[in-house]
Amino acid sequence: MALILKNATFIDWESLKFTHTNLIVEQINRGEARFIRDLDKINISPEDEIIDCKGKIVTKSFGIGHIHVYSALARGMPLLVEKPAGFQEMLKKVWWVLNRAMDKDIIEASALATALACAKSGTTFVVDHHSSPAFISGSLDIIANTFEKVGLNHLLCYEITDRDGLDKARQGLEETNNYLNYRQGLVGMHASFTVGEETMKRVSEIVEKYNSGVHIHVAETLYDQQYCLENYNRRVLERLNDYGFLNSSKTLLAHCLYIEEYERELLRNSFAYIVQNPESNMKNRLGPFSSIGLDGDRLMLGTDGMHADQLQSSKAAFLIGQAYDNIDFESAYKRFRNIHKYIDKNDFDGDGKNNLVVIDYDSPTPVNRNNFLNHFIFGIKSDHILHVISNGKLIVKDRVLQGVDEEEILGFTREQAKRLWSRMKEISKTD
Repeated sequence: MALILKNATFIDWESLKFTHTNLIVEQINRGEARFIRDLDKINISPEDEIIDCKGKIVTKSFGIGHIHVYSALARGMPLLVEKPAGFQEMLKKVWWVLNRAMDKDIIEASALATALACAKSGTTFVVDHHSSPAFISGSLDIIANTFEKVGLNHLLCYEITDRDGLDKARQGLEETNNYLNYRQGLVGMHASFTVGEETMKRVSEIVEKYNSGVHIHVAETLYDQQYCLENYNRRVLERLNDYGFLNSSKTLLAHCLYIEEYERELLRNSFAYIVQNPESNMKNRLGPFSSIGLDGDRLMLGTDGMHADQLQSSKAAFLIGQAYDNIDFESAYKRFRNIHKYIDKNDFDGDGKNNLVVIDYDSPTPVNRNNFLNHFIFGIKSDHILHVISNGKLIVKDRVLQGVDEEEILGFTREQAKRLWSRMKEISKTD
């Protein structure tokens, strides 16, 4: 069975070249999407699915460089703290409580909610950073299996940390080791200020064992730097560099807000990728991101779990950056697309040429190669995503998920959200 997109306006994601063509999409991992000028000259089976894309844009699907599945059920939750006294209190009294409240069903519901939102907004590859201290063993498999059920490709890690005690840190290390033994993934850490020397040493051993990279929050707050200086006489990036983590092109450094010039030089001379999360940084009043002095080829975008819409993140990065960053249409789009280069460079599965979106963008003005980036920032939205193809298979058709029941999923996620909020209230009473 083949998937055929006819009468398409195909936009090459790298060159932005427009081609009016038909495409035959292979339904295999790392498959191709081949141009076919004349469909009458090929054999079309009755089992083949043909989608007319006349007037539609077809291009490569999207990827998210940093997200938190665990935050998917936080929308609308009751406030545990009316007015947190800064980000550290928000972490301790809200997010870390939420993490501790997660069990098997809540993790699955969170993964389903994330997968649904990602797929319907055009994302087929997700890099997640997970934490669930009360249910560590097997948590990554739950997320992986759930993503695959919906049709998403992924790169997962467990957020190793000492904040819940060394036994929980050990369990996080074991979960990581077990998962990487048979699946692609990364070695996750929360942030430098919650990872002691012994745990970080064991993280480095797993990184070396699997030739992997770390996925960690870096200098999201000034406190992260202050703690590191007071306890290790190093700034965060110096500490990570001491362990060799910056030498890997698989390493993902989320945020990187409070870094000085010599740290930027350290990053320029490294192989690590940085993931900007513009809306989360502003929502948490942590300040804006600046790309000045950094390598734009290794700068990606994430959502930090606020949502699953990378088109929205790219717009936010551009708009916020007009006041605080050196960013234009081209560099915003580059950050949006650099995840594909990261995946390819590190030979991860799940981002072949047969991962596509069909965009129903009925613009009131002409769209062409010369002005596409303007439309990318100011016009195209996730609402325009009509069909989504992952590994050659249609996972969203006419804006509806295929192979799973959306109403059933939403019923389950709402039920588990109420359980999560109730468990959080109980845990907060004992803190």
